[in-house]
Amino acid sequence: MLSKLTTPLRTLFVRAKEIVRLFSASGRALFYLLAFLIIGSSLGLLFILNESLKVDVPVRGGSYSEGVIDTPRFINPVLAISDVDQDLVALTYAGLLKQSPDNTMVPDMAESYDVSQDGKTYTVHIDRTARFQDGTPVTADDVVFTINKALDPAIKSPRRADWEGVQVSEVDPYTVQFTLAKPYAPFVDNLSMGILPKHLWQNVSAEEFPFSELNTTPVGSGPYQVTSISRTSSGIPSSYTLTAFANYTLGAPYITTITLRFYQNESLLVSALMHGDVEAGSAISPASLTNLRSLSGSHAVSIPLNRVFGVFFNQNQSAVLRDKTVRQALSAAIDRNALVAQVLGNYGSPLTGPIPPSLLGQTGITQDGSNATAASAPAQPDASTTDPVAAARAMLINAGWKPGPDGVLQKSVNNGKFTQTVRLAFSLATGNVDELTSAAQFVKDAWTRMGADVTVNVYDQGDLSENVIRPRKYDALLFGEIVGRGLDLYAFWHSSERNDPGLNIAMYANPTVDALLEKLRAADDDSTRQSILSSIATQINNDQPAVFLYSPDFVYVTPDTVKGMSFGIIEDPSDRFATVASWYNQTDSVWRVFAR
Repeated sequence: MLSKLTTPLRTLFVRAKEIVRLFSASGRALFYLLAFLIIGSSLGLLFILNESLKVDVPVRGGSYSEGVIDTPRFINPVLAISDVDQDLVALTYAGLLKQSPDNTMVPDMAESYDVSQDGKTYTVHIDRTARFQDGTPVTADDVVFTINKALDPAIKSPRRADWEGVQVSEVDPYTVQFTLAKPYAPFVDNLSMGILPKHLWQNVSAEEFPFSELNTTPVGSGPYQVTSISRTSSGIPSSYTLTAFANYTLGAPYITTITLRFYQNESLLVSALMHGDVEAGSAISPASLTNLRSLSGSHAVSIPLNRVFGVFFNQNQSAVLRDKTVRQALSAAIDRNALVAQVLGNYGSPLTGPIPPSLLGQTGITQDGSNATAASAPAQPDASTTDPVAAARAMLINAGWKPGPDGVLQKSVNNGKFTQTVRLAFSLATGNVDELTSAAQFVKDAWTRMGADVTVNVYDQGDLSENVIRPRKYDALLFGEIVGRGLDLYAFWHSSERNDPGLNIAMYANPTVDALLEKLRAADDDSTRQSILSSIATQINNDQPAVFLYSPDFVYVTPDTVKGMSFGIIEDPSDRFATVASWYNQTDSVWRVFAR
């Protein structure tokens, strides 16, 4: 058959040769030139057509290195509390659900889940292909075991409060049920907690739990598994090397190897970035970014954090702060735009209410509780030309405060038995972190110019937590709160949370707000939640139990070569790894029709 097809072509070629011989020398040259141009043009068009039909698609391979501050201790979803622990938990463990870039919760190891009509029962069906990194299947028994460990008071899990009052039970080997005492819409976020392999942990007692080697050599079911650990001469981990877990439920990650290197402070991390020891660095301060701007092949990603930083008043300890006019003046004196510029290098947003700006778009309300017509940037509270310090001082003068001999404002107060002079003086406690100490100094300077006598007390983080915050021994506290995606403000503002271990550090008590917070927990539709949140924000701002200052950004220096990074709302820095399985730095060109 082939010979039959080629015979006419051979004949045509022979005749063409005979005709070309009849041409003059110049004619033959012209003929060959035209033939060359036609053939070349045809090949060029075919090449262009081929390239236009091709696209670059990610392929598996490559490596990625990142520097983080601190060293890991508890790579365990039940115990993790530091940022570095949570980073490694996010990489090595998987939960039933996970956060997606559009800030919804989607299946991770779950195949599906159902919520009962009354909102009190969550039934999760586990993907039967889910495996731990030692090859053992993930079952409902592992889920029940993990939650019970988090609830065990002897283990002192930082996740215990998330599961208080929740009953967890195994329906069958691949179905687990969670029963709540009452509806709680944000509960679904809890289902992202990593699951422990029961067969490895079941014989570890509560006393031995924090000391188990499994805390530093984890076996999870997440996208990456630990393959090697480098240590210093003193035995402290200096880096972890992780490789893609081929049996990860959502598919093996594209990047084959991830290395996390540990540094004791930001200066060492920045130096490592400058020298190329690592490609990426997280939680970089604005001041350090100045040194990194000359670094080629990388860029800084700025992502709003779900954090509310402010000065929280303890009116039980400071009599002068019980005066609402004083609290209002202290708030009015702060130029928040200037604070964000000077302290955060504009990597953050000014804040005038209890809701982080990163969540305003999904609530449909503004920081002060009023309705918003669109999801826009937060209102700029200090945009007027009036000096906020002068305006705040005038507010106090009008309320009867007068400058004393030392220039500090004072006021005569009659308590029914005698008259005493009260000075506008109090202390301000904060943690020994550059950002917090700078913010505290900024606030103090403004309040001093207003006429207050403010003493700033700086504490190491452990001392601040144990000896200041927990016993509530402060007049005012400059601190930050992490507000979850579910916008559950109960822990921060309900009166039942005023004492340790509650997080109501303003010692705030308002029956109306209590009722609204309880109602918010049960609400499951957006319009109802927006209305309740608006009322809560309005009431809290009217009572002024705190001076809300700013919400910082999470600054992440990443290499230009890594693609596929997608970030939703960042509640914890480890949330940056929510889509790590989709990151890639290796590609191949294929025809569009074959691309997934």
